[in-house]
Amino acid sequence: MTERKTFFVDVILPVPIRNEFTYRVPFELNDAIFTGARVVVPFGRSKLITGIITQIHQNIPSKYQAKYLEHLLDDRPIITPKQYSFWKWISGYYMSPIGDVMNAALPANFKLASETQIVIHPDYEINPKFLTDRELEIVLALEVHEKMDLKQVSELIGIKTIQPVIKTLIEKKAVISVEALNDKFIPKTAVYVGLSDHFLNEEVLNSHLQEIESTKNKAKQLSALLSLIHKGKYTDGTINPVLRKDLISDGVSQSSLNTLERNGIIIQQKHEISRFDEEFDGGSEFMDLTSAQKTSLDEIHQGFAEKKVVLLHGVTGSGKTEVYVQLIQEQLDLGKQVLFLLPEIALTTQLIQRLSIYFGEQIGVYHSKFNQNERVEIWNHVLNNDPNQFRIILGARSSIFLPYRDLGLIIVDEEHEATFKQYDPSPRYNARDCSIVLASLHGANVLLGSATPSLESYYNAKSDKYRLVELSERFGGMMLPEIQCANVRKERKQKSMQSDFTSTMIDHIREALNLNEQVILFQNRRGYTPLWMCEVCNWTPNCTSCDVSLTYHKQTNQLKCHYCGYTTPPVGTCHACGSNRLKMLGFGTEKVEDELGLIFQDKVIKRLDLDTTRSKNAYATILGDFAAGNIDILIGTQMVSKGLDFDNVNLVGILDADMLLNRANFRAFERSFQLMTQVAGRSGRRKKRGKVILQTGDPDHWVIQKVMTHDFVSFYESEIIERKNFFYPPYYKIIQLTLRHRNENALDLAALHLASSMKEVFKERVLGPEYPVVRRINNYYLKTIVLKIERTANDKKVKERLQQIVDDFFSAPSHKSIRVVVDVDPA
Repeated sequence: MTERKTFFVDVILPVPIRNEFTYRVPFELNDAIFTGARVVVPFGRSKLITGIITQIHQNIPSKYQAKYLEHLLDDRPIITPKQYSFWKWISGYYMSPIGDVMNAALPANFKLASETQIVIHPDYEINPKFLTDRELEIVLALEVHEKMDLKQVSELIGIKTIQPVIKTLIEKKAVISVEALNDKFIPKTAVYVGLSDHFLNEEVLNSHLQEIESTKNKAKQLSALLSLIHKGKYTDGTINPVLRKDLISDGVSQSSLNTLERNGIIIQQKHEISRFDEEFDGGSEFMDLTSAQKTSLDEIHQGFAEKKVVLLHGVTGSGKTEVYVQLIQEQLDLGKQVLFLLPEIALTTQLIQRLSIYFGEQIGVYHSKFNQNERVEIWNHVLNNDPNQFRIILGARSSIFLPYRDLGLIIVDEEHEATFKQYDPSPRYNARDCSIVLASLHGANVLLGSATPSLESYYNAKSDKYRLVELSERFGGMMLPEIQCANVRKERKQKSMQSDFTSTMIDHIREALNLNEQVILFQNRRGYTPLWMCEVCNWTPNCTSCDVSLTYHKQTNQLKCHYCGYTTPPVGTCHACGSNRLKMLGFGTEKVEDELGLIFQDKVIKRLDLDTTRSKNAYATILGDFAAGNIDILIGTQMVSKGLDFDNVNLVGILDADMLLNRANFRAFERSFQLMTQVAGRSGRRKKRGKVILQTGDPDHWVIQKVMTHDFVSFYESEIIERKNFFYPPYYKIIQLTLRHRNENALDLAALHLASSMKEVFKERVLGPEYPVVRRINNYYLKTIVLKIERTANDKKVKERLQQIVDDFFSAPSHKSIRVVVDVDPA
């Protein structure tokens, strides 16, 4: 008789702890367990939580007695070995607990815990036929209680490990987690109409048609039924389901359909439908490449052959997307998967549509706002390496976490964008940098694309770490737009300003509108006005929880904090001196819309900012109206700088360039150059050379001069010297530590202690502690410490030493309540 072996498993748990936990495997599961599978394990005194097995071994833990794992949830791995390696790298490089990485990577439905709350699925109709006795008991209990957590369900049913039963109910779409239900993204559905089984029989159908034809008061039912038969192409007892809205648009009334359904003649069913299949079936012919695009494509292939990351520096409107399309098709022909990373999925409607024309249902879209069930569905498609669907994943930063099996190419479009960087919560990763590591694990190629590359990427290309490919001419031979400065300071002295607009700006807008052209105006500040001030004592209304002034929003008639969301009605008098002489300073997109409406009263003016795009389809609706020519002037924040391509836009206005340049950040000039260049690139992309009017009080500023000449290389050469002289990236790496506490004095002492400990090891490389520009957010005071490390230093040892200093810092009882946020490579 063979001896029974005792196995242990290391498990990642979705908790902010750096270590994995070891559990003992029950003998009956010895042959069933495998790495990459989910298991339900006890955690703490009475909590059950879902984790993932990373290793199976026979080593008994020396520091604690291993508890038994409770249950195996999967019959196959849900993550791959390469994914686990990728998670480990992110955890180490960004100094983030592995549990936080797991939390960011997995859809919520994969992480059932004792406190996970469930409700009956809104679309579920109870049918005991398809439920076990235990499942039915849970569903009936939820009808009474409406919402229960898994611990309550466990006590009700009398089973300790309830997760497997709940997993089955979720798969049957009988219940849904509250987290999934509260998701902003709802799958797109439509009601389809078909014949019931009985009336699919031709004789039965003809008999019924004759019967209602002879009855005068059933004329509308007859019309509805004939319309369904015609549109559904009824033949030989089969009919295609027809969209209800198509029948109604043909004049069929809803009441007629409801009557037919009540009589058992038709059925109306809601189905989830694709966002692409209706309009984009794929298979369109690729556009012919220009000679410049062909040359770039050949150089990209050479870079890939050298096993290098390729940086495609192509001016705005140069046709980078058409080059991407060719590269994607090459990978599909090889049977490979493609990841196309976009800075923000909501801002790239046009790009998604353009790619869908070529690739149809091979495209899958993935991002964190998707419904949890849909995220699980896409996850499984990618994991299965489905040969027909989801070969191309279009996604925001979270799509790097999908379980790719055969990744061949990663394209990072607009690679300079700060939105690739995750700020909160942990892990604070940069998807652009992570994609290069992900590609190396798969042996895949990486293409970074931008008209204004980040200084780090361009430096890497110039240092021969990446391959640099230039695409310096616009598609169709169009010239880059002409950029003119409008001197705000000069016009204020001459008193020729109209509200916040120079006469130059107004004249050019009027000229464009008279030519029936459209105009885009850029102001990177939402709201009506950012500051109210008393003319007598200079008092300003501030947030009660943050050290910032409140922004006035005219649409809601509220003063609002853009940090914590605090709102209050507008003030009528100064709270300090009682004066009612309050003036508004500065302007946001709301005020621009308001003032332009008075100047151009017969024109349609719309805003594109966070306030106008909160609903699901608002962004696409506004862009659709603008593309159709229904909007004359589009005013927007940085949303208007990304991925937009309109035929009839030949004037772009930048309303406040100085605000961009004067930010307290070492990247302020870089971000300003990128934003102004990108916004300018929306102009003159088709018929004639575009024009850009740039309002500034300092037209001789060197960054503005570089923007006017579209001279990225010269800008880079000037800015890179500053970076080197003052020890900033790409020459140095930055790790920023932010300490948070409600008590300002306690925070000061703690920050000084931590900075002193760091200076003992890292010497003059440590700066601070200092208060940031906004020193208090949500009643927490903030202090930052910055560590600058040479690129030649051993990255792993630096972070291990820093982590040890932080751990020692928390060993003092007085520091337990301080929160320390570590941000590697802050954007």
